[in-house]
Amino acid sequence: MFSLAFAVLQGPLSLSAFFLFSLSGIGCLDQRLFCCGVTEKEMFICLVWVFVLLCSSIADENSIRDVEIFPPSPEIERGSTLKLFCVLGKRYTPHRNASQIIWKLNHELIAQENYNIVNETVSSVTIHNFTYSKAHVKCFTKYLGNEQLLVHTEVKSGFPPDVPRNISCIYYFDVELTCTWSSGRETNLKTNYTLYRKMMTEGRVTLLNTMGSCQSKTESCSFYYPDTPYSSSFCFQVKAENVLGEALSDCVPIPLEKIEKFQPPEILSVKKITGIKQLLTLTWKMPEKIIPAQDVTCQVHYKNLYSNSSEFITVSLNSAEKTGSCHLTGLWDSTEYSVAIRCISDVSIFWSEWSRVKTASTEEKAPLEKVDLWRVIESSHSDGSRSVHLMWKPLNSFPPPGRILGYKIQYFPENNIALKITNNSTDNKISLLLNEEVYIISVTAYNSAGNSPEAILRIPSTDEKTSQIIEAVRTSTTNEEVVVEWKTSKPEVTEYVVEWYPELETDPFGRSWQYISNSTSWKTSKKNFKPFICYNISVYPLYGNIVAAPYSIQTYVQEKKPSEGPVADTGIPGKNEVTIKWKEISKDKRNGFISNYTIFYKPEDGKELNETVNSDVLQYRLKSLQANTQYTVYIMASNEAGGTSGEPKTFKTLKFNKEDIIFIALPIGLSMFFLLGLWIICILKKQAFKKVCWPDIPNPAGSIAVEWPLHVSVNNSFWKGVTSEAKAMDFEDLSVLEQSFPEENHEKSLLMNCENCVSKCTDINTKGVIIGDKKILYEEENEVAKCFSPPMSYIITDQDIRSQMHLALIPSKAIQPREMLEDDVCESQQTSIKNEENYNEEVLKLEDFSENAVFNPYLKNSVKTREFLISENLPEHRKNEPNSQSAVSPPLQNNVAGQSYVTLDVFRLATAR
Repeated sequence: MFSLAFAVLQGPLSLSAFFLFSLSGIGCLDQRLFCCGVTEKEMFICLVWVFVLLCSSIADENSIRDVEIFPPSPEIERGSTLKLFCVLGKRYTPHRNASQIIWKLNHELIAQENYNIVNETVSSVTIHNFTYSKAHVKCFTKYLGNEQLLVHTEVKSGFPPDVPRNISCIYYFDVELTCTWSSGRETNLKTNYTLYRKMMTEGRVTLLNTMGSCQSKTESCSFYYPDTPYSSSFCFQVKAENVLGEALSDCVPIPLEKIEKFQPPEILSVKKITGIKQLLTLTWKMPEKIIPAQDVTCQVHYKNLYSNSSEFITVSLNSAEKTGSCHLTGLWDSTEYSVAIRCISDVSIFWSEWSRVKTASTEEKAPLEKVDLWRVIESSHSDGSRSVHLMWKPLNSFPPPGRILGYKIQYFPENNIALKITNNSTDNKISLLLNEEVYIISVTAYNSAGNSPEAILRIPSTDEKTSQIIEAVRTSTTNEEVVVEWKTSKPEVTEYVVEWYPELETDPFGRSWQYISNSTSWKTSKKNFKPFICYNISVYPLYGNIVAAPYSIQTYVQEKKPSEGPVADTGIPGKNEVTIKWKEISKDKRNGFISNYTIFYKPEDGKELNETVNSDVLQYRLKSLQANTQYTVYIMASNEAGGTSGEPKTFKTLKFNKEDIIFIALPIGLSMFFLLGLWIICILKKQAFKKVCWPDIPNPAGSIAVEWPLHVSVNNSFWKGVTSEAKAMDFEDLSVLEQSFPEENHEKSLLMNCENCVSKCTDINTKGVIIGDKKILYEEENEVAKCFSPPMSYIITDQDIRSQMHLALIPSKAIQPREMLEDDVCESQQTSIKNEENYNEEVLKLEDFSENAVFNPYLKNSVKTREFLISENLPEHRKNEPNSQSAVSPPLQNNVAGQSYVTLDVFRLATAR
């Protein structure tokens, strides 16, 4: 049928042919079949669509869309077969046809065997057992190798509605009537519900007498005033319907008085009655809109806010009563209560909602118990005063005493009650500044009804000493508790105070305490302690109002390894050892009791070693280390939970230690000290060493036997001539010439003659004495030389210093030696004998001024020595010989032994002068 219908859309068919085709399709109605196997309703819908398409084919061609999908947005029963058509418009027909159409379900390609080409412009697809709750079917055309989306539609599948069940209603008199039901299985399709309210006649439902209905898309529906008449003969019915079908429930009879629900009552007041303990009075207002002539029951709920316990009482009323009231008895004194109320009709099944809650307190009475009081006493100040911090816990009596308005603190010296001072506080702590005396302190709590009993503490004087009653305290922990046990030396003491607080706690009010009676142990929950924190726990014995000396320990309820490790300080290492130092870990980072420290050290490219020390050791000397080696060291601090290492540090041992340096430096130092001492001795004993090791060579310049050219007047023409001749001499030809003296047998006669000559020459006046010591010596020796020296020549040179000199001293003239007459010598001797003593004195004076004037008696050729020999050893018979006799010296010859010589010192002296 659809094939013919779409053929009509594309080709010219007569209207009669279309109707004939339609009738042929209608003939299949009894078989409940259509071309796609649908029901009568679906077939009717298809016919309507065929008619629409036929009308559209007659319309103007410009109004036809390019592509259509039929049916659009279908909703089918889940698991059934779906058939869709894709119709191409005229814009596509010249270039494409239905054979180029492909189908996709969501993004998956549908198999070709499910396609059907109706004609050139229409393609259909069949999907069996459609189980998607919602899916998209898309129509594509394949042109030039590309897929082009033409049109798509959304398909939903679901179920027909079930029969609604469990119909129930609530009736608010003259306000609202609401019914609810259960729809059964979820249809997954749009479903509409209709609620019918019907009137029953003689127990049967009158279908035609419907009193009203309401529509809803959910499982509830309401009738509102004024469409809420009261009747006992209503029944309620619900119909559900969607595109797949409909379902109608039975009509359920529900009397309205049984489903009546009140609005919640309103509490007017909850109050206590003055002078009556343990009682509250409750008053409330009933709701206005209730069914008349009905008895009502109300329920009162009151709750103790301190104990969180609840109680209920019921009160019966007549619907004509507008208000209700009752007394709540058996309550606690000074206790706050919360109150709420609800009501119900005697024939109804629904309570009203609870009213708003109101609170009130019962009549108060004075507290029956004293406060739990404790103190912390600080050290005395310089002026003798001290701070005492008092703290107490809120009253925990049961039942409670009511609202505490404040606390009264009184204190006075023990021996002078007249000095009592009173303070008031609304807090549970206070600090007092007391002097060094013993004080009595009392604290009471008060409310509107009176005061509590006094809690009394005695504050000892600053110089009071109490005995140590507790001998030992130990702690232990379990999974949930902390246990403190102690041993006492006085069993008659039966009351104790256990105080605990974190070690780092500086606030005195941050401490906790507990009074213990008739026991030497105490248990508390672990929740009162923080993990990984060190706590100070002290146990104080109490006898009377005296607090004895405490016993204190430290404990952790739970440990973990330290948060950080110690930092090593290597200091100055030695050759084979080093001292490692470290500081204690800060208390907030220990997380437990430090049990030991382990020092790990490792040489470069070597094996790691370690040493363990106790927790009280903060330095350790590592020994037997390798010299001149780099080491890495770090320290691990350990407790019961584990250990944590600090940062590694490096150090390098020395190549030499102090002993090595001393061993090396001591010989060097001693040697230097010895050399220094020797040098100082040489300086101090220079002259003595010089005389012993380097004796002075006699200086012929100091001799009186010759006159040296340097001291002769430069105006002497003879010297000038000789000097000019000497300058012309070649330095290389100079040689040391020794003076020719007579043979040994002539020497004595020469000396004798010289002695006489000396005596003659001593009368010569010395010139230039005032000029200087050297000049005196020169003049004197010069004159003596004039007397003694015969005409003889000297050449002064030095072969060892030829490279440094180009000029030698040459005598003024070459005179042939002659013999000295004995008479001349004798004449000189006479003069010499006369002035010998004066001469010796002058010579001694001259020796003090010139080092060159010192004469060595070991050299024969010294002039003064010869003079000494003449004066001491010359025979008497020679002294009187005529001075006319002279000793003739032989001529000077080179390299002839026995000749007189001139030393280098003479040359130096002559040059210096």
